[in-house]
Amino acid sequence: MFLVFNKDKIMAVIVACCTVFVLFLMTAFFTKSPGDTIETAVTAKQLPIYSVKTEEAKVALTINCAWNADDIDKILETLEKQQVKVTFFMVGDWIEKNKESAEKIYKAGHELGNHSYNHPHVNNLNYDKNAEQIRKCSELIKEITGNPSTLYRGPYGEYNDTVIRSCKRFKPHNNTMVNRYIRL
Repeated sequence: MFLVFNKDKIMAVIVACCTVFVLFLMTAFFTKSPGDTIETAVTAKQLPIYSVKTEEAKVALTINCAWNADDIDKILETLEKQQVKVTFFMVGDWIEKNKESAEKIYKAGHELGNHSYNHPHVNNLNYDKNAEQIRKCSELIKEITGNPSTLYRGPYGEYNDTVIRSCKRFKPHNNTMVNRYIRL
């Protein structure tokens, strides 16, 4: 068996090797944050889990706190009367304006979830901006509960791979995502 090399074959091999080398360099220099990847046509889209398999007959109830706190006392009274606990997904600037209500919700035994800092369209944000939205709200929740939030729900129900990767940056557990919200 003989290998025949001509100028065209040698150039093709050099171009292929250079392309691979450049791609490795791009990966090393342009992924600036710990969860970043370069997406390719074969990269699978990350999706949240819409349900959790369990033998128990359970339903998860959630309420978003983003606009006002006028009805919080009535909601808490109804939930207490029915002996129901829910997750309140709170926007950070809502917490700042309604800290008393947020504390009341937590003291009533409900879970506080992260719903971003100021309710942007998170699909339009880059990794760092998403991480900042999550971090700022999580810090406000930690001030109330003593612990950072373990749940995140993107505003408007939005999520994409960038949003999910930025959530994983704050993941204190080995959980991933649950029910259109993301377990941090």
